[in-house]
Amino acid sequence: MADLPQTMRAVEIVRPGGPEVLVPTTRPVPQPGPGEVLIRVAAAGINRPDVLQRKGGYAPPPGASDLPGLEAAGTVAAVGPDAGRWQPGDAVCALVAGGGYAEYCVAPAPQCLPVPAGLTMVEAGAVPETFFTVWTNVFERGRLQAGERLLVHGGSSGIGTTAIQMAKALGATVYATAGSAEKCAACTALGADLAIDHTRDDFVARVAEATSGQGVDVILDMVGGDYTARNLEALAVEGRLVQIAFLRGSRVQLDLEPVMRKRLTLTGSTLRPRTVAQKGAIAAALETRVWPLLAAGRLKPPIFRTFPLAEAAAAHALMESNAHIGKIVLEV
Repeated sequence: MADLPQTMRAVEIVRPGGPEVLVPTTRPVPQPGPGEVLIRVAAAGINRPDVLQRKGGYAPPPGASDLPGLEAAGTVAAVGPDAGRWQPGDAVCALVAGGGYAEYCVAPAPQCLPVPAGLTMVEAGAVPETFFTVWTNVFERGRLQAGERLLVHGGSSGIGTTAIQMAKALGATVYATAGSAEKCAACTALGADLAIDHTRDDFVARVAEATSGQGVDVILDMVGGDYTARNLEALAVEGRLVQIAFLRGSRVQLDLEPVMRKRLTLTGSTLRPRTVAQKGAIAAALETRVWPLLAAGRLKPPIFRTFPLAEAAAAHALMESNAHIGKIVLEV
């Protein structure tokens, strides 16, 4: 730590509100504790939970940085005691509970992964949050297997583009919904077998048509609200609905008859509050199953636009416009 600066540039949330409440600031450089590494950040991905935190609706877990930012890529600047395999100079990307919008960020060592071969730092900075989320929800909670069918809502989002590519690479048939012809084209370019423009078509009817009435095995949903009952209709026998957000509301009214008749599973999860051990287990699974696909070029996070760290407010405004396809990243 002796060779590091005492202070760093960062972006803080000065009060709950719109993108304008993201303000550049100067903070002390954090120090890694036991089992932690300090990352000199090169890139940090923007994610929907960052927007929720900025609005005052998604507080950091106890002990986490109050700075926004749930993923970062860069080089290890220092290590705390018992930091495992990591050494200063290692190129890593990491899932963090906060603090990514800064020049330096502390990360638990088990939540760090090597930057995959062939990826730039900007691309690596766009990987952890969506890849951890998709793996644990689609493949662990949703139990998606090769040969099954997956429906991804919000297919052009960071989560959606990751889910399409990962599921396709691991042998599933993939359907996706998106909000325009351009976004649907992006989904099919990434590997979706069918992309449904939800502003024009009924996804339940299109899924029934594509599957000869059988339905899909897994649905990854971030919409909630009135989508929930329609999702149950679109699921096959033994289907699994995995909820990761609820843009249209968390309170729904359901008919339980199809749940019983089709033996459906309704599940969901959040990632940020999980323990380091739980997140570390997800990281280990990703390194074994998914990192070789990234290194081989079979998966790649689509980068829509980058912004300098100081322009985090503009990056949030772009995310809330819903004009992007793929990931928005801050370059530090």
